[in-house]
Amino acid sequence: MYLRLGWVVGNAGLLGAWLIIIISFLITLCTALSMSAITTNIRIGAGGAYAIVSQALGLEVGGSLGIPRYVSQGLAVTMYIFGFREGWLSIFPGHNAFLVDISVFLTLFVIAYISANLAIKTQFFIMGVIILSLLSIVIAAYNGSMVAPTSEALSWGTFKGSSENGFSGSSFWVVFAVFFPAATGIMAGANMSGELKNPKKSIPTGTLWAIGISFVIYMLLAFWIARSATEEELLTNYYVMVDKAYFGPLIIAGVLGATFSSALASIVGSSRILFAMGEHKVLPYSNILAGQSANGQPRNAMLVTGILVFITLLLRNLNAVAPLVTLFFLITYAMINIVVIIEQRLGLISYRPLFPIPKWVPYLGLVSSIFAMFIINPTISLLSVVIVLVVYFYLSRQNLETPFEDVRSGLFVSFAEWAAKHTWGMKKMQQRAWKANLMVPVRDIHGLKGNFEFLRNIAMPKGSIKLLGIEPFLEQSKLVEKLDDMSAAFRAKGVFSSSAVIHTHEFANGINYGNQALQGAFFRPNIMFLNYQNHDDYENELKPVMREAIRLEIGILLFVSHPKALLGQRKTINVWVSDRTGNWELSWDIGNLDLSILIAYKLKMNWGAKIRLITVVKSAEEEINATDFLNQLINLARLPDTLIEVHLGDFKTVVADAPPADLNIFGMDDTLAYTFLKDMTEKTGSSCLFVKDSGHESILA
Repeated sequence: MYLRLGWVVGNAGLLGAWLIIIISFLITLCTALSMSAITTNIRIGAGGAYAIVSQALGLEVGGSLGIPRYVSQGLAVTMYIFGFREGWLSIFPGHNAFLVDISVFLTLFVIAYISANLAIKTQFFIMGVIILSLLSIVIAAYNGSMVAPTSEALSWGTFKGSSENGFSGSSFWVVFAVFFPAATGIMAGANMSGELKNPKKSIPTGTLWAIGISFVIYMLLAFWIARSATEEELLTNYYVMVDKAYFGPLIIAGVLGATFSSALASIVGSSRILFAMGEHKVLPYSNILAGQSANGQPRNAMLVTGILVFITLLLRNLNAVAPLVTLFFLITYAMINIVVIIEQRLGLISYRPLFPIPKWVPYLGLVSSIFAMFIINPTISLLSVVIVLVVYFYLSRQNLETPFEDVRSGLFVSFAEWAAKHTWGMKKMQQRAWKANLMVPVRDIHGLKGNFEFLRNIAMPKGSIKLLGIEPFLEQSKLVEKLDDMSAAFRAKGVFSSSAVIHTHEFANGINYGNQALQGAFFRPNIMFLNYQNHDDYENELKPVMREAIRLEIGILLFVSHPKALLGQRKTINVWVSDRTGNWELSWDIGNLDLSILIAYKLKMNWGAKIRLITVVKSAEEEINATDFLNQLINLARLPDTLIEVHLGDFKTVVADAPPADLNIFGMDDTLAYTFLKDMTEKTGSSCLFVKDSGHESILA
């Protein structure tokens, strides 16, 4: 305002300068409105923008913004100290620059370390100095400093550039980039969110009043300086306001006050961001960073911030990284607008801010923030975005525990609903999108534990497991808790799982009722996994479940574990292909074989095993047809390194002499007999899986 506004007017003219101020404040205003909406909808704690984004999008996103924001705030303190030093040396040119920097730093640190209240009280004194500097300009105007006619002042600039580039020319957007950092102070109040008695009221009210008052002051100052100085003076003299004011030293005092005030706000605000991240365990040594004094001041975070600022003071030149400060402000603006856009789009009842805003406001704020970033410096803008993404990638691998519910749950649910609504009316088969979504009835938790890895290997990597407990109603039942623990164990191993319990004395009815109820759901199981155990009543418990699953078009996996072999080394899987005599032509419908091969392929991938396709025929002619069929099937189904065997003779005899495998997979018909289950398990000497397609799978898709 004091040192660059004159240069902006000298290049852009009064009309260009006003347009630059309007655009800058429009960007700021949109974000301030978005921030006001979101802060009146949540209980914002310490950390300002970090707290806002974390509560909306999670600690990973909040931290990815908070860490660079904290560092940039520390750099901002140093730059404001350097700015203070320049003003000081204009009064006392003989003073040692480094000693001035250190003195200002120590003063700032002591004030901020004692308490935020002292920092705020100090700001009142500084504001008084700034008001006096503005009064000096008002008096100058009253005494006739504005000698140029208004008609001459109201002009578009010639954009001649600056002394640094030899007045070789400039452009509107270059001048905009120089001015815009003057409009990036709206987070100062939000950064104090943890210290405010009523942040829901104070942040919107204070921020919007600050923007309005600042906008009026900038517009009037631009008008005054355009009528008080020539173009040459504006372009060549950065201290033109000092010369034109009624009492020049007050302008220098205003420079000192503005830089000191900004530095104080930044050091207090940045320490609060660090403290909030420590509270949420985002950073190493978080317990130390979250330490507080007896009166609730984040003393440890303040000490770390002080060390950061002192180290950056030793660099003596921050020109290379200075743009990062502004760009991290703009990334923060963009994220706040994104939060509001998401909240508005989700339409959740939990979003009911006390300060509602039109839906177009956050969109305009987001687009304009990104636009401003790339106008100011495209290269460093990309670098700052990369830094945020790298931090996010790091935090996303830290398994952070969010202490509050964020909007991501609503976002995922909303997306799932959108996908369900748009997919519901599509082709019912959905064969290309097939995944193994298992329904696993459980009444014996020990049997489930024994099949844990087998089930996981069938569902991995994108499938799911629904555990359905069946038991009579008991006051002290522990099945719910045990199934919850098993679901959690599946999720910990990379397979989504959920559980429910149906209270009934009828095992088959309980399962069937569960399957029938889920038919109206979009994400419903497509495979019924039945684990046959010796205490099961096959005819009265399992067969009714299988019949109902066939009626409901749900695939069936009936697993019979060999009492001694179990699943062996998990190296070989035999898939038995039924005799297709008279129908060896390969089409989209390959009979009850799709699910068998799909399951075999998933086990192959997760076990590192090999698949062997076996079929038994009755004549040499059929042997050739069967071999051709299996070769075509391997080719069209994309099954690399798959073995085939075609045998002549009786099926049961061949099974008994078949190559050994850790698992044998057989198709089943609607009348699958219990004797066949036992017979195949005994003859193969292995665990067996009996499979029935639902009709919605295709290995050829």
